[in-house]
Amino acid sequence: MLSEIQTSEFKDRGYLMLPGLVSEAVCKDLLAQLDQWVQESRSHQANYGFDTPNGKARFDLEKDHSATNPRLRRVANPVDISEVYQTLLFEGDLPKVVADLIGPNVFFHHCKLNNKFPGTGTRVEYHADHPFDPHTNDDGITVLLFLDDMDEGNGCARLVPGSHRERYTHFHDGKFTGSTDPALFDEFDGRADSLVGKAGDVCLMDIWTLHGGSSNQSLDRDRRMLIADYRAADAFAIMPPVVPSRFYRRIVAGEPTHVARLREGTMEILEPYPDDSFFGLQGQQAAGETVQ
Repeated sequence: MLSEIQTSEFKDRGYLMLPGLVSEAVCKDLLAQLDQWVQESRSHQANYGFDTPNGKARFDLEKDHSATNPRLRRVANPVDISEVYQTLLFEGDLPKVVADLIGPNVFFHHCKLNNKFPGTGTRVEYHADHPFDPHTNDDGITVLLFLDDMDEGNGCARLVPGSHRERYTHFHDGKFTGSTDPALFDEFDGRADSLVGKAGDVCLMDIWTLHGGSSNQSLDRDRRMLIADYRAADAFAIMPPVVPSRFYRRIVAGEPTHVARLREGTMEILEPYPDDSFFGLQGQQAAGETVQ
């Protein structure tokens, strides 16, 4: 599906924008399901839904969440509990465009929904995705699907072009913290591109590309995004998945293999962290938690 020009742009910049790849009707169905989960969250005071493969909460609530002011900031692997999300992520155009970059054989790794409600403090510090889930090789794509129109006003993602060729530690004082050194954030801000787009737009991002995003400072605009991770079929996990899905390693393009391809070099290996989501890992309090 992708042209040589698009493939070249991805390799050069570490990401590629595909406007309007997902239809308005599909986005509407995805949002309708998400709205149901937001309504359900009103009856909870802390993270909930411990039916996941690793026993962590599926539904992650921001610290100011309440029945009258729901703040469901993340849903881990909505694909595990929703056919609408399964159809999108396993069939159709998304696996095809991913296979154009890392195929022909591709498996589904995991996905999550990130919610930035108007006026909330949820943010994402600069990080790359591969350090969270190291594999035997680096052929992986993170798909970012815009479920709302996004710009800097409602906390759009920011990507650092070319950073997929660079390497930055995500450890501080010997502990995995899920972000790069805060002393580098200003430098990354100066280099970063803001991902401005419309609902239905898709960004294909290399799993080493640095990215982050500020909080949603708007008064009345949601910023909802589906994030899905795919890997080459000959990439095998070095440690258990951080956000395990019951569909982990489902082949979505080509054929499976039992032969691992290894890349030369070194990589940092994290210890499993107890937080329900990486927002907690990055120091952002969840509903029902007390400050230690």
